[in-house]
Amino acid sequence: MKIALAQFNPTVGDFAGNAARILDLAGQAKQRGADLAVFTELCLCGYPPQDLLERPAFLDRNIDELKALAGKVPLPALVGYAGRVKNSAGKSAANKAALLCGGRVVFEQSKMLLPTYDVFDESRYFQPADKQVVYSFKDEKLGITICEDVWNDPNFWPTRLYERDPVVELSKQGTSVLLNLSASPYTIDKRNLRFEMLRAIAIKQQRPVVYVNQVGGDDNLIFDGASMAITADGRVAAQALAFKEDLVLFDTATGQGEIHKQPPTEIAYAYEALLTGTADYVRKCGFKKVLVGLSGGIDSAVVASIAVDALGAENVLGVSMPGPFSSAGSKSDAATLAKNLGIPFTSLPITDVFEEYKRALAPAFGDRPADVTEENIQARIRGNYLMALSNKFGSMVLSTGNKSELAVGYCTLYGDMAGGLAVISDVPKLMVYELAAWINRERELIPASTIEKPPSA
Repeated sequence: MKIALAQFNPTVGDFAGNAARILDLAGQAKQRGADLAVFTELCLCGYPPQDLLERPAFLDRNIDELKALAGKVPLPALVGYAGRVKNSAGKSAANKAALLCGGRVVFEQSKMLLPTYDVFDESRYFQPADKQVVYSFKDEKLGITICEDVWNDPNFWPTRLYERDPVVELSKQGTSVLLNLSASPYTIDKRNLRFEMLRAIAIKQQRPVVYVNQVGGDDNLIFDGASMAITADGRVAAQALAFKEDLVLFDTATGQGEIHKQPPTEIAYAYEALLTGTADYVRKCGFKKVLVGLSGGIDSAVVASIAVDALGAENVLGVSMPGPFSSAGSKSDAATLAKNLGIPFTSLPITDVFEEYKRALAPAFGDRPADVTEENIQARIRGNYLMALSNKFGSMVLSTGNKSELAVGYCTLYGDMAGGLAVISDVPKLMVYELAAWINRERELIPASTIEKPPSA
């Protein structure tokens, strides 16, 4: 059986748009000879829907759209959606995978293991499956799981969060291929962990594992896709692109499939994640253009570079806001960066406004000596400038603080924290330098003087 692994970038609540992408990819799968298209977890409504699941109308729309989709999809397709639970004394919703075939829903499997830790809160919304059922389809016996259902292998994890293991239960029923519809967010090194876990399952159960993962950004979550099929001997037989919509085929009869190239290093993978998160956050919030305050430092240089690669140079405005203590080198580095990136650039000095602030506050401050207060005033003037430009031109401000600074409070409230998206707020300072090196791998976009200079306030 030829299985199409179909990963795309859904938008939460955009049923029409998500259904259209499902139909488009299903059409591509049919043209390429697939027998079954497998999509991702909750792809019809978008993941994570969070409190929208508490609205009855949202669940009704899921069900209505699924029925409509069943009548249009050109080949059998396994689709994730949020459905209702019948005769349940627990939650009214379930995280489901529906097999669409012949114009109707022929089989459904609910998610059994509901993660409630870190960024996940699924037991708040969903009723878990009470059993796993194998479904016979063509010449295969499908074992259908959803995301967390495969993250409880007793042979892989030293400690387990759940008593039951859906994979083992399906294997005992004679499943011939394990399918997993997933929406697994990206974190550093997770791709290696995920592969080793899936490989261990395939080898232990002696069955191929087909894993289809969501791609794209949704608020603070980034999904890396990189869907894969692993054979019973632990070999990657098919793999989709990372951080991009893609469709690849895997043939269960031959154990062969398509393998698309992955980012070569972990820092390259992280950079692609930041591009995806930035592009999707800006787009899904309805913006097209962004502003970045350019200080001449490495943080703002990396953020501006990410913005250019994510959105295009024409959609990024670099703003230099030199103050009374800004060095000539910092001003020059900001201008050089903008030139190298090919972005529009403007300089708005803050010295006059800063002096007016000091004069206005002098009666209240009295004879107290200058301290961090005056430093923070400068940061807040810059934040005010950027937000004024944002209001006037409808561009989103990208703030530039890194994780190390935010962790210790080395930032100014209403100052350099101002913005719509903190692009590198989960990136430690040392990794910022690694990202800068990756950006400069082919030519010097970020000035060497920016990278080499010591950090400043």
